[in-house]
Amino acid sequence: MTGAPWLDSPIKRAIDIAVAGAALVIVSPLMAAVALLVRSRLGSPVLFRETRAGRDGTPIDVIKFRSMSEARDTAGERLPDAERLGRFGRVLRASSLDELPKFISVVRGDMSLIGPRPLPMAYVDRYDSTQRRRLVATPGLTGWAQVHGRNTLDWPSRLAHDVWYVDHASFRLDLRIVALTVRVLLGRGGVSADGHVTMPAFLGNDSPREQSR
Repeated sequence: MTGAPWLDSPIKRAIDIAVAGAALVIVSPLMAAVALLVRSRLGSPVLFRETRAGRDGTPIDVIKFRSMSEARDTAGERLPDAERLGRFGRVLRASSLDELPKFISVVRGDMSLIGPRPLPMAYVDRYDSTQRRRLVATPGLTGWAQVHGRNTLDWPSRLAHDVWYVDHASFRLDLRIVALTVRVLLGRGGVSADGHVTMPAFLGNDSPREQSR
C-alpha cells in the first residue's frame, strides 16, 4: 500500500523534528507546571503510557499526561472512565495539554505532527481493506479527522477522513490542518462523543453496536 509522496518526504520529517524539538524547549515550563498539577491532583504516576498502532501497524508507545484518577470500588476494581475523569481531567483533555508529551514521540519518529491519530492495536485487524490504508501514514498529533469533528465523528467517517489524508497529503494540506487545529483547540469542541468519555470503541464494520472504552 502506498500513499501520497509527501508522507515519505524528508522535508516532512525535517519539519517534524524542527517543530517538535522547538516546541519541547518552548513549552517545557508549561509541561513542568502540568506535571506538578497532575501530581498534586491525581497523584502518581504523572504520565500515562499505552501501546498504539504506528505506521504499518507497528506497535508504538504513546505518552500523555494522566487525566483520570485511580479510583476503585470496594472490590478493588477501577471505576468506569466517566467516574474517574473529573473536572481537572476534562480541562486537560479539552485544552489538549495532556497531549504535550507526544512531542517526544514526534522527535523519536514514532509519530508525526500531522497524520491519522494512533489507535489501539486491537483495531488493526478490524479494519477493512480500505480503512487499513490509514496505516500507510505515520500517526500524527492532529489530522484531517481531528479538524472535522474529533471524537464526535462516527467510526466510518473518522476512518474515511484518515484514508483521504493518506491519498491527498501535501505540505499545503498540512499547513491547512495546522490552522484548522488552532481553531478547534480554541473552540474546545469535539472532545467526546455523546455519552462517552472519548468515543465508542471500534469493534469492526459488521458489529451491530459499539461499546464504550
